Amino acid sequence: MAAQTWVEHTLYVRTALLQTLSTLQDAETGQRGFLLTGDEIFLEPFRNADRTIGERLGALERTILDNEVQMQRLKRLRSVVADRLAALQKRIQERGAMPDATLADRLKVGKRLMDEARGIIAEMLADEERLLTTRNAEMRWTVTSTQIGVAGALLSAALLGWATLKDRQRQVAELQTANVALRIALKQAAEQSERRERVESQLRQAQKMQAVGQLTGGLAHDFNNMLAVIVGCLNLLKRKMARGEIDKDSLIDKAMECVDRAAALTHRLLAFSRQQPLAPQTVDANKLVGGMAEMIRRTLGESISVETVLASGVWRIHVDPNQLESAILNLAVNARDAMNDEGKVTIETSNAYIDDNYAREHAEVKEGQYVLVAVSDSGAGMPPEIIAQAFEPFFTTKGPGKGTGLGLSQVFGFVKQSGGHIKIYSEIGQGTTVKIYLPRFVGEGEVAGPRREPSAAGMAFRGSPETLILVVEDEDRMRSIAVAMFQDLGYSVLAAGSAVEALALIKANPDIDLLFTDIVMPDMNGRALAEEALRRRPDLKIVFTTGFSRNAVIHNGVLDRGVNFLPKPFSIEQLAQKVGAVLGVMETT
Repeated sequence: MAAQTWVEHTLYVRTALLQTLSTLQDAETGQRGFLLTGDEIFLEPFRNADRTIGERLGALERTILDNEVQMQRLKRLRSVVADRLAALQKRIQERGAMPDATLADRLKVGKRLMDEARGIIAEMLADEERLLTTRNAEMRWTVTSTQIGVAGALLSAALLGWATLKDRQRQVAELQTANVALRIALKQAAEQSERRERVESQLRQAQKMQAVGQLTGGLAHDFNNMLAVIVGCLNLLKRKMARGEIDKDSLIDKAMECVDRAAALTHRLLAFSRQQPLAPQTVDANKLVGGMAEMIRRTLGESISVETVLASGVWRIHVDPNQLESAILNLAVNARDAMNDEGKVTIETSNAYIDDNYAREHAEVKEGQYVLVAVSDSGAGMPPEIIAQAFEPFFTTKGPGKGTGLGLSQVFGFVKQSGGHIKIYSEIGQGTTVKIYLPRFVGEGEVAGPRREPSAAGMAFRGSPETLILVVEDEDRMRSIAVAMFQDLGYSVLAAGSAVEALALIKANPDIDLLFTDIVMPDMNGRALAEEALRRRPDLKIVFTTGFSRNAVIHNGVLDRGVNFLPKPFSIEQLAQKVGAVLGVMETT
């Protein structure tokens, strides 16, 4: 009877383990159902599981007190179950307020905890399986001994022994049936987990497609508006010229304004997607902020009070100074708009340290030393739901025509592309602070000076006809425009539609001073052309241009060292400034 008792004990332990696993799965299923539908009814299985899981683990503990190995596993299982239930509860509370990247990380952690729980239960079941095998063997030996003992007894004793044997065989059959049912249950649990993962993957894909639709819709809307103005101005300009009217400047200015806005929109999209070409330099944040303080005051207007609070001993950073200035100015303008053109904007710098706990709670953030640049306003503040959407492209709280909704997304893209972190802190009625954390730079390098605005003399620069420039561009219209711009600036120009044609011109014209080449071209790209040209003419000056940032002179979003680059689209003033600086006839600004 002792062997049978131990077999029944093992079966009870197995049943308790399966009930524990089922309870934990019920909790996960209820939580997932609530997250997908928002219906409170799905939380009932989670709450029931949360109430009963402790009782089930307690019952399990009482049955395995004699097994030290199983008790150690139960201790691990309690910890994993507690972590999983806490994670499920936290996700329920945060429903709808978490970025896609954070949600994906939480799902991975949840899956890892559930897999660990299943693994522990599987280990405990396997141990019980071994015990069951041993105890079955002991029970069979007991049955056989009983048969031998009653063989010489009376017929009634023999019949009793036969009945006992049958009863034991029935129990063995029930055990085998229970084993089959257990295997089926485990298989079904695995299939259910796979189905949940597929549903979650489909949900994430749907969210991504929704974001892409919002992005393309906003982009098409803004570009259509700008194209409508440009087309309208060109049509009116053509009609005025046909009538001999000379009042054309206002139409040209409106068209150029829309072109500039379209170019700015493209740069903002590249910044948001972290594909804008950056030219990082060693930067002193105090000098940069101090140097642009007056410009910020002029930009924000006299009704806005601007204060800079610069900490002493601020570390150096390695970023694109022009993009950092643009980000700070963008945040300052947003702060002014949040205060309805009246209030105070404070720009602060300091050293900061992001610890491991903060880094674990925020996606794409690394522990370490940072330089903090914070822009604060005394406005009305933002509620949590607005903060959650603030960095989304084309999201804006401003009225129609007062913002593209790309300002903060541009700042976000620049900060992330520079290896930093950005965070918004806001309270209703108390104002808003946007904090930018940029990694500390400990390398060598000369600190970049403050940027100066182009002078009127620079804008009116005119080249020399003695300077010969080779323009290489495979797109016919772009090539003809570039040639015309160089000629208007006073340069002598040769043009080529391919790298092969360009190399032939370089061979035939040894007096070419500068190669101005597109990068993305068929057969041989601009970088390969430049390398071959420099092999033949080591003194040749080269300027690259492109409208596509993923190319041969930009890697990981950063321009290669020593590269002269002018992004498309560019104005004739920008062309004059860049080429003049490369040729050494104009001071860079």
